[in-house]
Amino acid sequence: MLNLKRGAVFLSAILIFLILAAPAAAENIILNDLSAKAVDISGYKGRPVLLFFWTTWCPYCRTEIKMLDRMAPQMQKDGIEAFAVNVGEPVNKVLKFVGNNMLTLRVLLDRDGIASDNYDVIGVPTYIILDKTGKVVSRENTFPNDYKKLLKE
Repeated sequence: MLNLKRGAVFLSAILIFLILAAPAAAENIILNDLSAKAVDISGYKGRPVLLFFWTTWCPYCRTEIKMLDRMAPQMQKDGIEAFAVNVGEPVNKVLKFVGNNMLTLRVLLDRDGIASDNYDVIGVPTYIILDKTGKVVSRENTFPNDYKKLLKE
């Protein structure tokens, strides 16, 4: 009887560990913006979202973020929320880059790589497009010119 109880306790401990160690669901990711305001990606359900994963040291990212910054106002008018998600860099470095490039795009910080892991980002730059339900409909390394079509499917 004692071994059965120990086994049940051991099994319970393993299950609790597995539950706690499992990555958060992609729709429950909360990241801070540059002013330390928390942004819950799931709060945008009902609207499509474009997440651009980038770093300041990546030359391709630098080109893409400037292009996305120019496009973001029109995307907003079209009902698409766009965020630039910096991966793993200190806030002061990102702030300096954003200021030097006069970017107006809302930047989120993925300091621990949690969002990158949850959205299966392998490298930067990466664009992730979420439909109105929060489902990933596109994962690209360049801007998907057919993004409007992807969101209508």
